[in-house]
Amino acid sequence: MILEAEAELDEFLRDFETGAFPASRWDHRAHLAMAAGYLTRMTPAAALPFLRERIKAYNESQGGRNTETSGYHESLTVFWIGIVARHLEGLDPRLSRVEKTRSVVETFGAQRGLFRAYWSFDVVASVEARAKWIPPDAAPWPAGV
Repeated sequence: MILEAEAELDEFLRDFETGAFPASRWDHRAHLAMAAGYLTRMTPAAALPFLRERIKAYNESQGGRNTETSGYHESLTVFWIGIVARHLEGLDPRLSRVEKTRSVVETFGAQRGLFRAYWSFDVVASVEARAKWIPPDAAPWPAGV
């Protein structure tokens, strides 16, 4: 996902919110761009409840379901919000929202499985981790996240 202008980022976020963004393009990079796009406008504490509901609504708008075994995953959402927020904090504040969003996508776009360094398979794949925040059990949670 390559975003070139503020209007393009806003359109992408609007399409996510309304369910108009195609599921066929809803990959890891799109997830990252979505998180970064919102985290450039709101704090992680404000973003989490907002994104929790928007992700669930998006899943349903695309015909998916949010169940004990599919759809929204709380632990992974909290993880990625923390990772993205920490990355954004380290960027030059003079960068535009689009430049910050691109930095997140470029840095983490190929690291879809980054969470596996922090959780054992059984924990992250559990019903509990999908439903609520379960701290990592395989490695310490990164400082500042």
